[in-house]
This record gives sequence, C-alpha cells and structure tokens, in this order.
Amino acid sequence: MRSTTRFIALGLAGVMLAACGHKDKDAPLAFVPADTPYVVANLDIMDDATRGALLAQADAQLPSQLAQLDATAERLARKDPDGARLLRALRAEFNGKTIETFAQGAGLNLKGYSAFYGLGLAPVLRFQLSDPGAFEGFVGRLETAYGKKLDVANVDKQSYRKYAFPASGTEVVLATVNKQAVAALLPADASPATLRQALGLDRPQKSLQDDGRLTALAKAKGYQKWLVGELDLTRALPLAVGGKDPLVGAIQKAHAEAIAAKTGEPVATQLQTSPSCATDAARIAARVPAVSFGYTRLDAKHQNVRFDVALADDISKAFAGLKVELPGLGSAGAAPFDLSVALPVSNVRTFWLAQADAVAAKPFSCPSLTDLNDSFAKLGPAMQKAAIPPFGDMLGLRIALDSLAPARDSGLPTFTGRLVLGTSNPEGLLAMGQVMVPALAQLKPAHDGKPLPLPKEMVGMLGQPAWIAMGEKALALGVGAGEDARLSDTLKDPAGGTGQMGRMHISGAMYLSWLQLMEQKIDSLAAATATLSKSDEPSVDDSERDDAAAAAAELARSKAQFAAMKSQAERVDSIDAEMHVDTGGVVITSQTLLK
Repeated sequence: MRSTTRFIALGLAGVMLAACGHKDKDAPLAFVPADTPYVVANLDIMDDATRGALLAQADAQLPSQLAQLDATAERLARKDPDGARLLRALRAEFNGKTIETFAQGAGLNLKGYSAFYGLGLAPVLRFQLSDPGAFEGFVGRLETAYGKKLDVANVDKQSYRKYAFPASGTEVVLATVNKQAVAALLPADASPATLRQALGLDRPQKSLQDDGRLTALAKAKGYQKWLVGELDLTRALPLAVGGKDPLVGAIQKAHAEAIAAKTGEPVATQLQTSPSCATDAARIAARVPAVSFGYTRLDAKHQNVRFDVALADDISKAFAGLKVELPGLGSAGAAPFDLSVALPVSNVRTFWLAQADAVAAKPFSCPSLTDLNDSFAKLGPAMQKAAIPPFGDMLGLRIALDSLAPARDSGLPTFTGRLVLGTSNPEGLLAMGQVMVPALAQLKPAHDGKPLPLPKEMVGMLGQPAWIAMGEKALALGVGAGEDARLSDTLKDPAGGTGQMGRMHISGAMYLSWLQLMEQKIDSLAAATATLSKSDEPSVDDSERDDAAAAAAELARSKAQFAAMKSQAERVDSIDAEMHVDTGGVVITSQTLLK
C-alpha cells in the first residue's frame, strides 16, 4: 500500500545516503557490471539535517508500521509458524528503538551507500555496514527465531550463508564481505565463478562506476543523486526470453522437472528455446528501451519524484506534439481532488492500428510470444469500432471533487463536484445521453458554458441539485449545491499544452477521506463475510475455528494497514502529479508536500 511503500522507500534512502566525491574502489557501484540490466543506487551524500528530518518522519510512522507487522505475523501464525516467528523476531528488534538505534544495533550504516543490481537477471543487494559483527549477530538472532540455521558454505575461503528453494531451483546467499553485506538470489547450482562475482571476490571487467552511466542519467533527467534507478529493457528482455540467463534457466528447469514428474514430458523438450526469441525480445525492447526514476527533491517538507519511460522515436512523435483540448488539463487543479486524463481516441486509434499492421506484416515467431500476434490481430477490429461516435470523438476526462464523505450506513458516499467530458462533438455526446435518458431531451444547452438544471426526476435520483453545461469542446456536469457557479469557469480552464497527457491534484484532507472510504468498504465486506460464515451447526473439526481465526487475523492486518496509511495521510498537505510525452518518451512527475 502507499504508506508501506513510502516507508520502505525512506528506509532504502536512509541506507543509501552517502557516496564520496572521488571514486572509491570498494564502493558498491564498483562491483556492479556496466552491462547490468537494472540498478538502484545512491551517488552522493545527503546532508545530516535532511537525513535527520527523514528519519524523524520514519520514526513517527514506526508505531503504525510495527502494528501492521504484528498483524501480519498473527495472520501467518497458523499456516507458517516459522515465518510468524521470524516476523515477531524482527518486530522485537525495534522494541524501544528508533530507526537509527535499530540500524546501529543491526550494524547497518545509515551514512553508508548501497546498490541493488542485476548479475544478469539475478538480483544482488550490496550495502555498507557500520559494524559487521553486529550485523552477524542480528542475522543470528533472526535465524534462532526462525528455528532453522541457514547452511554455511565457502568459496575461496569466503564463507556465506545459503537457503535453497527447491521448487524454483534457486537459493539465497548472504555474506559479510569486509564491511559490506551482500545478499543475492542465484541458481541453486550456481558455479563458483558466479558466486565469486556475486560476493565481489571477482570484479567485473568494467563496472558501472567506471562507466558513469548512472551519473550521466541523473544529470540528464534532473535526478538528485540520493537515489537513482534504471531498468534497461534492451538488456533485460532478451535475457528473460532468450534462454541464456542462468537464473531464468534454473527456474524454468525446476518447473520443467515438476511437469515431467506429472506428465512424463522430457525436460529437454520443455526447455528448448527458439533462436528467434532473443531477436523478438530485442524488437519489443526497442519500442520501450528503458525506464528510470529518481528523486528531484527530498527534504523535510518535500518528496518529489520523476519517472521516465523511454520510447521509440515514432511512438514519441505520435504524441509529443499533440495538444488535447480538455479544459483543466493545462493548469494545476484547484479542487481538493482534481484529475484530468487525455483520451484522444482518434489519435490513439491511428497509433494502435499502425502497430497492429506492423505485427501483421512481421509476426513474432518466438513460441512464448506468438500470443501477441493474436492480440494485435484482434486489436485492429477493436480500433475500427473505436471510431464510432460518440466514443470516437472523445478527447479526455476530468473529475473535480469539492467534497467526499463516507455514508454513515455504508451506502454510497456523498460528494459534490464536476465531471467534464472532452469531445470534438459535444452535441453528439448529449444526443446519445438523451436517447439513453429521455428526461434529458428537454435540455438545450448552447456552447456558452451556461449551466442548465437537470430535470427534477434526475435530481431526485442524485439526491441533490445538478446542472449541465456545454463548451466548444466539452460537456460538463455539476453535482451539489453551488456547483452551478463553478461550471462556466471550469469549461474555460486551460486546455492541455504540447504533449500533456494527465494531471492530478489531491489535498491531504481529501486523501484521508479516500482512505476512510476504502476502510469503511473493507470493514463492511469483512462484516458481511463473517455473517455468511456463521453457522448454527456444530463444527465437527477445527476448520471453522481456523477459518474464523484467519478472518480475524486478516481483518486485524487490514486495520493495521489502514492505520499506517492514515498516519501518513495526516502528514500530507497535498500531492500533485503530471504526465507528458516529449521527444524522449513519457515523463511522470509527482510532488508531495508535507505539513
């Protein structure tokens, strides 16, 4: 959920908060191969004041996060008692501690720096330690709580712990190498050479630190150096589909062995990979070559993030120069919840028809990708239907809510706000609505934005007054007292600028209202489920009691989760996001302002 994700992100940012201005030969990036398909790392140090502010935020959220951890452990207790003990042991490590004192006790270096990357597709996490002995003690305590010691092995006199997953043909390895911890998911039969590289005993011929790619990316995109990530799909997809990645190969082999045990189909037959698979994967990756992200601002009051999705040149050109005439898309929203989404059906239809024609002209031949041929074959007729008015005339959608309140009886929430449908043919859209709802036939709006009240029978259905208004390229509906006064100006709000595809604004109070509404719905669902599961018949075994206990644990976990989310929401002043397409691809930015 959002608060948990934010909490983890802040924790990762805390672990990744340092890097020297010069190149440290033992920095985590020095162990990352330059051709890694993915990486998340920090490139520079954060000042003590900002780090302290972020840790204070994490400490404020810690009680609700620990309550959620308790609830999760309770839910696991019956089905996975070992896992529940492990979670409880992790929970106990935080007793009476702040995030910083926990890190000190576990030997984690909050002023160190780290990297999460792929050795091929095998994930490796490497981070600095302040006290390797304390970290070993921390891992040992978790092992004891889990009830099973991890196996210990050696490669070139370097010891490491390992835990195998036979069903997937993989194993986790964990080691302390000098003053760094290393964790990796590798094939269970990983070669000594793979182990040495994962543990850092052998260095890559060229590292990402030598390459400087991540530093150049941060500069080009405006990412701060505290946390930068990249997924290179031109490397990752051919590895995933081409049959040459050791980790993927191990997983596929374990799966094939399981099928062979049931059906007798030879493992070798199942593992055959067509040479065309790598070529087809590279073809797909060329359409979306890379995804990257990073903070653009991170301090006590701001958490701003930017995501970039690189696109092939023809895809970018199809949308980068487009201006969508949806009122409100071109300006920051003023309503507590304000969402504008460009849906230029005509342009989207033209684009996808071209993609369908391209696949028809050159189908995918890799067996694991041939389903795409059928999907694109069906896409053509679907896009032809999309041309039918009024859907084919759509330009976009805007929802602006001025109030939202959960219903007391768990019914529909009450709200006031406006709905704007951008269209090149507002009269046609209204005519369709009049066919579906004959009561609308008496309305004759002009293109002047003047609000007209809905008929009484429709107002009765809504339970509050409502109005309709028409602009040159939009039809708008206002629901709730006072919304008629806003409709005309809403239709005059700026349309989208070049390449703009979406915009969102939500206030902290509205964010909290959404969470309360979601919580109410889940509580209602849980109550209904509990009622249906009750029986007057005596139970002949423990299954009903187990089900009741599981349901109670799940409800407790959900409540703890929402408590954590609401704790975070109470600190949010506003969240804004914007999406546009430029010549390089899609750019998504978000700005979170804290109280």
